[in-house]
Amino acid sequence: MISEVLLTQEHQDLMDHGSIHSSIGGQFSFRVIGPCCRLYDREQLPWPCCRLSWRSKEPSWRRIGKRLVADIAAQKCPSYSVEIIQPGEKPTETIMTLFSRRLNSQMQEWWYSKHPRSRDCSNIAPQLALVQKK
Repeated sequence: MISEVLLTQEHQDLMDHGSIHSSIGGQFSFRVIGPCCRLYDREQLPWPCCRLSWRSKEPSWRRIGKRLVADIAAQKCPSYSVEIIQPGEKPTETIMTLFSRRLNSQMQEWWYSKHPRSRDCSNIAPQLALVQKK
């Protein structure tokens, strides 16, 4: 199993804004801008194919529902908006998912919550009481 090969640790706290970290392999460093969700955009999927049996474009089940949904591949790991710092290069902003870390259940609920109350603008950080329980 992959989990046996990769060393994973539970991630219970947020990386601080502006903090600088080295990548796992040590090839580059990155500055944390802030936590974010990795979203899957359904509009970026290719249009359905044409088939004679449908006499037009085949209906696509992928277009049903919300346009942006949480990416299930990255849902159990923390994602950050970062600025990659390489010597002699211009800094590049991107989104980095730390697959070597796993979110505990309280952090995962805050990071990828499906409840409407999570959309409140005051919900910028997880509640300390929930994080410290585990």
